[in-house]
Amino acid sequence: MQCRALAVLHSYPASWFQKPRTILGLALFFTGLTLNIHSDNILFNLRKPGETGYKIPRGGLFEYVSGANFASEILEWTGFAIACWSMEAAAFALFTAFNIGPRAVHHHRWYKDKFGSDYPAHRRAVIPFIY
Repeated sequence: MQCRALAVLHSYPASWFQKPRTILGLALFFTGLTLNIHSDNILFNLRKPGETGYKIPRGGLFEYVSGANFASEILEWTGFAIACWSMEAAAFALFTAFNIGPRAVHHHRWYKDKFGSDYPAHRRAVIPFIY
C-alpha cells in the first residue's frame, strides 16, 4: 500500500519539501526515528553478558513512558503521514498506533506489577505526562 502510494499514486515535486506540513512531518519523523533507535539501544543494553532477569529501563524517553520505543515509532509514522499527506500514510500511522499502543499499555502494567513501588510512579504508558 505504501510503496504503491509513493511510487504510483502520488507525486511529490521539489516544492513539496518547502511546505510547512512537510517540514513539520519530516521533523517529527526524524525525531521519532532518533528516539526509537535510542530507546532500542537502551533496551538492548539493559543486561550485561551473562546476566539474567528483568531490569527497569532508564534514560531517554524511558524517563517519561514505559513504552519509549513504542511511543517513538508512533511519533515516527505520524510524522511520515503528515509529510506525505495521503490516506495511505495516515492509515499506516493509525494502524501503527492501534497495534503498538495497546502493547505499550500492557508493558506499562507489567512493569508496574513486576517492580511494584520500585517502578517510577510518574511514568506513563505511551504518551508522556498524559497516558
